Amino acid sequence: MFTGIITELGTITALEHHPERDSARLTIHAPESVADLPLGGSIAVNGTCLTSTSASAGDSVVVDVIGESLRRTTTGGLSAGDRVNLERCMPASGRFDGHIVQGHVDGTGTIAKIEVHGDWRLIRVALPAGLGRYVAEKGSIAVDGVSLTVTGVSPPGAGDGPDGADDWFEIGVIPATLAQTTLGARTVGDRVNLEVDVVAKYAARLTDYDRAAEATR
Repeated sequence: MFTGIITELGTITALEHHPERDSARLTIHAPESVADLPLGGSIAVNGTCLTSTSASAGDSVVVDVIGESLRRTTTGGLSAGDRVNLERCMPASGRFDGHIVQGHVDGTGTIAKIEVHGDWRLIRVALPAGLGRYVAEKGSIAVDGVSLTVTGVSPPGAGDGPDGADDWFEIGVIPATLAQTTLGARTVGDRVNLEVDVVAKYAARLTDYDRAAEATR
């Protein structure tokens, strides 16, 4: 489990695609994150929970990315030199500074608008179809692995069109977050990984089952 508090900006040094195996291998220079990262340890890369398969030179981590993750996240589009948000899994003795983040990306959104307000920014993100129901004003969301508070949402039903492109949410990003994560370099049109609140997902799933059961009575 993670909390969405980014601890290091890593740098991609290699991305090897293996289409025949429906997978890829990613090498990340991350000296602050790999000091005690064991083989099989978990690390969130732009909000995607990945498993360490080996370490090299004491300052890099190698992770394998399966097809499911390549299709559901922005990982497959990374290139050597790209910066990525990194977070190690939360220790049992650690402080819970963000919110419950599993590292299970629900889909990718697109930055639709950025407003500069002095030293902070208001960012609007267009949601993929089906995710709008899980996002609430003043609720939590992970954007590229960063725990953020939702400051505004589109009205219910706005994304009921064929592509759901009208669903959106907004976040206010403080100077420290802009400086210490990749969000400070994002521009309109960029794709970002999104993980909605896990509690909202379970609540919606239970409601769906209750409705289905009621319809059969």
